Amino acid sequence: MTIADRWLLPDGMDEVLPPQASRMEELRRALLDLYHCWGYDQVMPPPVEFLDSLLTGTGTDLDLQTFKLTDQLTGRMMGASADVTPQVARMDAHSLKRQGPVRLCYCTNVLRAKADQHQGGRSPVQVGVELFGHAGLEADSEIIHLALASLKAAGADEIHLALGHIGIYRSFVEAAALSDEQERALFEALALKSPGQLAELVHRSVSDPALADMLIALGELHGDASVLGQARDRFAGAPAPVRAALDQLEALYKGVLARFDVSLYFDLAELRGYQYHTGMMFAAYVPGYGHALAKGGRYDDTGRAFGRARPATGFSMDLKQLASLALASPSQGAVWAPAQEEESFNAAIAALREQGERVIQALPGQRTGPAEHSCDRRLEFIDGRWQTMTLTQETSA
Repeated sequence: MTIADRWLLPDGMDEVLPPQASRMEELRRALLDLYHCWGYDQVMPPPVEFLDSLLTGTGTDLDLQTFKLTDQLTGRMMGASADVTPQVARMDAHSLKRQGPVRLCYCTNVLRAKADQHQGGRSPVQVGVELFGHAGLEADSEIIHLALASLKAAGADEIHLALGHIGIYRSFVEAAALSDEQERALFEALALKSPGQLAELVHRSVSDPALADMLIALGELHGDASVLGQARDRFAGAPAPVRAALDQLEALYKGVLARFDVSLYFDLAELRGYQYHTGMMFAAYVPGYGHALAKGGRYDDTGRAFGRARPATGFSMDLKQLASLALASPSQGAVWAPAQEEESFNAAIAALREQGERVIQALPGQRTGPAEHSCDRRLEFIDGRWQTMTLTQETSA
């Protein structure tokens, strides 16, 4: 290995340097404080778990994203966490076992085997919240509102919110009694937004003409709030869960508009996280980013594998992405202290640091000065005591 190779990082792995690292930490604190004010308790999941619990209820997508290793103590397969949500679901179901609604939040590093096709990185800092134990619309509404508040706190000025509901597609598939092969083909056609392929497949697979028309319409229903009215007309004979899902989306839409100035978009055939989500889903976008900065939705009963099925809803974000929404805060300056050791001098430095001041003390033989360390003041001995004096551009050199 050459010297040049030693500093290379694996593809998709990145390091965070000043001042962006300070910006991320500032934002992490702000978001966790925000969640605390909403009643969410912070948890810290382990970086590695046994695979059979780590991948519970998440389908194959997360399996492919998980780095796997063998536990030298037990011989069992373990995985590095690629998504915190299943871990938090385990905590609610098995570790905490609280009654009633439980609100949990987190901010931790995750590791992914493949780069995210939209975001690129393999080492996000995942931040998010999960609300367990309440199946009502009020819980979904709280999660969406908190996600939007998070983006606002990170500096997002213009937000576009996309809403969908996986229950609509699930209800139609159940009513059509499709085979596994037919359902996979229908899923692919809807995901590709291919009207011709969808119509051909539906007419070949669905014998009920009314149900076939509704499935074809599902692929066309995306756009602004008028989509909900169109859906009510075209799904007039749909199963009751479909009409209930439309009612939920309308209520969520009205609740968001009452509190936030955002643009809303509906896609009734959004199938992201199909194996995972069970109800409403949302994604929040900000101009300048080609991917959602916040994603979430309802994923009931994930805790069933841990012996306690619970309603659940939540969202997650990448702190690295959020921190790029706004520039790092300008340096507040620092106090430059000369390289010396003396009781009153050390006491002066300690007092400044206790007040929250940033004090940088020179080391013997150091050639860099106050300017290189962004210091705007200097500790000087004047009138029998150590005092901070403002540095001019000339004197700081």
